[in-house]
Amino acid sequence: MKVDLHMHSIYSDDGELLVEKIVDLAKNNNTSVIAITDHNSVKGVTKAIEYGKKKDVKVISGVELDCTYNGLNLHLLGYGFDSSLPIFNEIYDDVFRQEIANSEEKIRLIQDSTDLEVDKDKILKLANGQIVTGELIGEVILEEKNNHKNKLLQPYLPGGEKDDMPFVHFYWDFFSQGKIAYTPMEFLDFSNAIKIIKDAGGIAVLAHPGNNLKSDKNIVHELIKAGIDGIEVYSTYHKDEDTEFFKKVAEENNLIITCGTDFHGKNKPNIKLGNFRQNIDFEKINHELQSKIDERNNQNKK
Repeated sequence: MKVDLHMHSIYSDDGELLVEKIVDLAKNNNTSVIAITDHNSVKGVTKAIEYGKKKDVKVISGVELDCTYNGLNLHLLGYGFDSSLPIFNEIYDDVFRQEIANSEEKIRLIQDSTDLEVDKDKILKLANGQIVTGELIGEVILEEKNNHKNKLLQPYLPGGEKDDMPFVHFYWDFFSQGKIAYTPMEFLDFSNAIKIIKDAGGIAVLAHPGNNLKSDKNIVHELIKAGIDGIEVYSTYHKDEDTEFFKKVAEENNLIITCGTDFHGKNKPNIKLGNFRQNIDFEKINHELQSKIDERNNQNKK
């Protein structure tokens, strides 16, 4: 038995696969409990749950909400909630509207801030009216052979230190918060995001904190006070010291511990669904998550 509680389908702007394909991958990889946690979207939840029943894969309702805490962008995972509530469509529509409005600005910023050749028309054609992601811009730029001699791109090309996930690393290095082509967004307040998940009967879990908190991991103690139920301790992005630190914090604060690969498909080719390098007690994680979901549901019925 394996458990993977963090992955993305075509309903994420940077996902690749249909939810049915993801369930099939889980089945073939002996991953019997999953949550498809699309970015600010629950569009694939019902379909995934129903298809999972046919394939004997338990699919828990999931979402990954973008949110902010004191100006810091974070990700909050929600599990076991009622995905039919209108609030989740409202969140998606708001983020989508902002992202579409920012699409051409992202392209302009990378053009103005670097000497890279950026084919705006090709990027917009590939986006096809959907969100222009940093990963898509990176993919088009990296495909342009005239850019290959540019020193800026050396880390992302074959043999470079970031060639394992070139498009994602490009996004992190140029388009994430604080970088030269970052376009500000108005996301949910962290505490409000927690409340939305809990009010919907779900469990709120801090996603890959080693990746978001980086050098100031102790912020997690403030985030715990905001009301999270758990921490994604086991993550593809976590170094051993990250895992040990957040595991200790979770245990000391009676928080549930979860695991997630953040599988996307082609944008993160080195990440395989259900594959972790750490030794994980999947049975315990599944039991504690299910128990917490049942507890929250019972609370909400009173």
